[in-house]
Amino acid sequence: QVQLVESGGGLVQPGGSLRLSCAASGSILRIDFMGWYRQAPGMQRELVAGISRGGRTNYIDSVKGRFTISRDNAKNTMDLQMNSLKPEDTAVYFCRMDVVRTTSTNILNYWGKGTLVTVSS
Repeated sequence: QVQLVESGGGLVQPGGSLRLSCAASGSILRIDFMGWYRQAPGMQRELVAGISRGGRTNYIDSVKGRFTISRDNAKNTMDLQMNSLKPEDTAVYFCRMDVVRTTSTNILNYWGKGTLVTVSS
């Protein structure tokens, strides 16, 4: 089995910063795509930032220049540095990883349970 655990959420004032982390553990051979998603109350889950195994990144327009996604392939971890946070960034943030396990050649999607980010004064 594979498990993803997020950390780093919390309450921050507008203009502040937070760093989210996601660590994968289990029978992992390789991790391809990694991404951070968020879901605000009453809204659909959306992809905030993604990063390929080779380091290619993509961001939604609303976070470009403020958020930075990174990964460590050796440690099976992923971070999201969030700067200049705005109230509209308030949401539950989920990490997702596309994993090839040691026991199978299939690529499976795994999700963390989510961490709450609240931006408020």
